Amino acid sequence: MDRVSTFKDSELKIGSKVLRSRLIVGSGKYKDFATTRDATLESGADVITVAVRRVNILDTKQENLLDYFKDTHVSFLPNSAGCANAKEAITLFRLVKEATGIGFIKLEIIGDTQKTLYPDVIETIKACEVLAKEGFSVLAYTNDDPIIAKTLESAGASAVMPLAAPIGSGLGIQNRYNIIFIKEAVNIPVIVDAGIGCASDASIAMELGADGVLSNTAIATASNPLLMAQAMKHAVIAGRASFLAGRMLKKPYASASSPIDGIPKL
Repeated sequence: MDRVSTFKDSELKIGSKVLRSRLIVGSGKYKDFATTRDATLESGADVITVAVRRVNILDTKQENLLDYFKDTHVSFLPNSAGCANAKEAITLFRLVKEATGIGFIKLEIIGDTQKTLYPDVIETIKACEVLAKEGFSVLAYTNDDPIIAKTLESAGASAVMPLAAPIGSGLGIQNRYNIIFIKEAVNIPVIVDAGIGCASDASIAMELGADGVLSNTAIATASNPLLMAQAMKHAVIAGRASFLAGRMLKKPYASASSPIDGIPKL
């Protein structure tokens, strides 16, 4: 029997939505909408996040990203990139829900727009409280702080999305312990977001116990986006399987992998 085929993972539930894939992809930085669609399909992702202020999904008179996904299984996760405060984000998502009916959202409010693109967690918490009460399923982009993650959970977030490193940096996970601490602190899904640079970064995130990974720039700006999308797909699956399998204990000294009983002493 092929042992790999015996691995069966549970589906990822976020709010009322059930995802088969634990990889979420982004829609920015691709050369065109066709490549965005093709890479997304290669990734196996069920969800693609879209910056409503930067990518057209509302104006049907212009080229529309929605049109490229009409005959696919992929659903949209609108995000509030470009919003500077809670009021702007709340208004944006109300308009999106009225226009599209989508209430499954990624809340993203950037505090430092010049250098780090770090989130404004205070404004994020304010917006989360309002949107959650209005029935939105809020996936909240945040820094890698377990206290803030717990506060967002209390504010009604359906998932928290801590950064691995600054957006688009490709630096990978800079503080592995904080991802573990966040996972221990909350009872909602933890999706590692921002800073993933390659497939091994995604695998490490999953091995740390994250429930999922969001990858955009690493795929979109790769020399071969479709091949990188495939790599991310398999990395997330492998990392998840590794986490569930249980890692061996680390030891300070060597330990023979072959039995040594019965070997004559010289």
